[in-house]
Amino acid sequence: MTGTLFLIVGPSGVGKDSLIEGAKAQLSAVPTYYFPQRFITRPQDAGGEDHFAVEPSEFETKRERGDFALFWNAHGLSYGVPADISARLKRGQHVVVNVSRAILDEARQRFSPLVVVSITAPSKVIEQRLTARGRETAPEIADRIARAAAYDVTGPGVIFLNNDASLDAGVSKLVEILEAS
Repeated sequence: MTGTLFLIVGPSGVGKDSLIEGAKAQLSAVPTYYFPQRFITRPQDAGGEDHFAVEPSEFETKRERGDFALFWNAHGLSYGVPADISARLKRGQHVVVNVSRAILDEARQRFSPLVVVSITAPSKVIEQRLTARGRETAPEIADRIARAAAYDVTGPGVIFLNNDASLDAGVSKLVEILEAS
């Protein structure tokens, strides 16, 4: 039995990382779920998700070596999902990871079964979350809110999750999706 690849997407500030961490905590005793740490060319202490911080040159070496199942660039950073997800999926583990919508077509061609969970939230909620995390300037926040309004995910296997309530409610919704798919 092959595991399902769950790709979590959504604009900055909708709470993807918080929902993934919450789902990981709730499902930690269930060995059939795997939440890989991504490799990111961002310092470890920059805030956000727990990740493997790598220099751009190291990232490129890893990419060339085939260490990533999926990789992309966004907002001046490079992101990579470890290649071991392929073996885990073949063993029947379900993999849950935050990715860019830019790689959805490639992922759909390479992995099956695959479910895309598109996280959304109202603009006011996004603004509050981005301001609270303190990584972006006011103009950057305005830009991200504008991009969020135009954010669109299409294609097969997309489930939408509106993360407009409490963290616990959002995590419960995500866990329901993971367990039902």
